[in-house]
Amino acid sequence: MPKQSSFSRRLSPWLAGLLFGVSSTALLAQSPPPPGASPRIDAIKKAGELRVGVLQNAPWLIENTSGNGPAWGGPVWLLASEYARLLNVKLRTVAVSHETKVPVLAANQVDMTISPLGETPERLKVVDFVIYSTTSVCMFGRAGNDKLAKVKSVDDLNSPDITIAYFTGGAEENWVKERFPKAKLRAVASSGATAPIEEIMAKRADAAPINRVPWVNLSQKVKGLVAFPTENNCQGSQEKASPVGLAVDKNQQVYLDWLRDVEKRMQPALAADEKRVIETMK
Repeated sequence: MPKQSSFSRRLSPWLAGLLFGVSSTALLAQSPPPPGASPRIDAIKKAGELRVGVLQNAPWLIENTSGNGPAWGGPVWLLASEYARLLNVKLRTVAVSHETKVPVLAANQVDMTISPLGETPERLKVVDFVIYSTTSVCMFGRAGNDKLAKVKSVDDLNSPDITIAYFTGGAEENWVKERFPKAKLRAVASSGATAPIEEIMAKRADAAPINRVPWVNLSQKVKGLVAFPTENNCQGSQEKASPVGLAVDKNQQVYLDWLRDVEKRMQPALAADEKRVIETMK
């Protein structure tokens, strides 16, 4: 038997008991609720499978179409797999579309939709969320633009000297108008691109918004761009930040609480996997 460390010997009975209690509580928190506490969990165990709605949305849920390895990956797949492991059931995927990924919950066709969903007031009326990430916006422009040389933060772009382009009807339109009231705004029709890059390269605009995820790929494909905020290649941006999570049907509090407890414990691993996926998108 290994010798007890000097640190362990110095632990008071009170402190040792406290540590044991915390560890026991953490383990119990991950165990599924007992039979009868959650009709949803009881049904999942009886069926022997956890049904999850899937639709690719990088970097959180990635479909592997190569024919080699697991069919799905990404942080939310990691989370769903942990739920299935703790419930001791199989994980079964159910294909959903952008139109059906929320209605399938009320129709009881899935136990959760893991296709990543942004939490909105409208969706919160019909589903509950287990939040595991956020999405946000960066601002980008040409690195050689003299106007951007003195820009140190996103706030500095709110200036009459700066022209900001955005897609008409795009997700960022209203945000741009509110965030940069002093700047010159240039509305352009969507070209199918992730951001109005043509306006930037043609020097018709100094800056434009882009979601933090596609920015990684754009910055690799188009050289000579700069993004704000500059820290961590814009991945830590809090501009237009909104929660991202998986969804379950309403009125399942015990089930929801357990799912959230597991997610909280898994958060470091989920964040690391999201970072890994983003790196592979370069």
